Amino acid sequence: MTLQAEVTPVGTLRFELLCTDPTGARRGRLATAHGDVETPTFMPVGTYGAVKSLSPEELMAAGARIILGNTYHLYLRPGHRVIESLGGLHRFISWPGPILTDSGGFQVFSLAALRRVGEDGVEFRSHLDGSLHLLTPEMAIEVQNALGSDISMVLDECPPATAPRDDIVRAMSRTTAWAARCKQAFGDGKSRALFGIVQGGVQEDLRREHAQAIVEIGFDGYAVGGVSVGEPPERIHGIGRLMGGLLPPGAPRYMMGLGTPTDLIELIGSGFDMFDCVMPTRNARNGTLFTSRGLMHIKNQAFTGDPSPIDPGCSCYTCRGFSRAYLRHLHLSKEILGQRLNTIHNLFFYESLMTAARAAIAAGGYAAWSRLTLGLMEEGWS
Repeated sequence: MTLQAEVTPVGTLRFELLCTDPTGARRGRLATAHGDVETPTFMPVGTYGAVKSLSPEELMAAGARIILGNTYHLYLRPGHRVIESLGGLHRFISWPGPILTDSGGFQVFSLAALRRVGEDGVEFRSHLDGSLHLLTPEMAIEVQNALGSDISMVLDECPPATAPRDDIVRAMSRTTAWAARCKQAFGDGKSRALFGIVQGGVQEDLRREHAQAIVEIGFDGYAVGGVSVGEPPERIHGIGRLMGGLLPPGAPRYMMGLGTPTDLIELIGSGFDMFDCVMPTRNARNGTLFTSRGLMHIKNQAFTGDPSPIDPGCSCYTCRGFSRAYLRHLHLSKEILGQRLNTIHNLFFYESLMTAARAAIAAGGYAAWSRLTLGLMEEGWS
């Protein structure tokens, strides 16, 4: 059974479902005030208002059309009112395209040295200076409204993968109440959107129950949270298949915080439209590169004199102009240029993967494309 939202959407985000592959993979389009986004799409993560080491022009050249901003970090530094006074986050960071901001809840639960969760919100001490703060649903919306993001997220409680069932149930109940308060604080008639978040751990009955509760409140889109906190891939993919068949088909579906190319291919096939993850940028800085034949560790001695590009089939700026030997030299020398070139390649790879997935869905051949793509990645370069 597919859940249907009976409540009028919150904002004015338009989502057009263009076609659906026999696997359930979807080809769509998000229309926002800052431009259209073709889906499935991958959103690079700009934690502090910047995708590490890259300029907005380089992001656009890599194929990114929407990025993610981090509410928690921008709230603490430089402050949402500072950003608002400077014209909002788009102008502050000189990014012309759409921006999605998270609620800040995940960072509170994962970074705050001390925190106390109550029905009103989360009291926490900043990881920067120890100052005391209270993040309520209303405050999460206030900050995101000040930032001016195109898509805002409700405040949710994200329990760890190992949490007992009773703790997960309490987190679900609190997330539902906070979601309703976020919607009320957000208001209506905005040119922006508000997404609800489904929790429930890896327990299917809890996921079903919470999806029903969040859909009944009614949002512009629906995200699945709590699936990148230690669960094994097969459990994550199982939750993805369950949610992909359950969430309203007329709204965008966002799988938060994932993941590897294998994760993305699997979850696109389950009907998800939006993804984000720090993996391509973080791995780039560590010298791990994503390619059509799987992972490449550029520090390996085998690349000392290798004149080849990272991936001969890749047309990114890095692969067009630089050799594996040079990238290995930069990595071992700890040169910033190496991190930048690696990041350009990894993000280009992720965005190209989304482009290829969209084409396969449009052609009705997603299953064959995904088998071929995953098979090549498993082969490796040896």
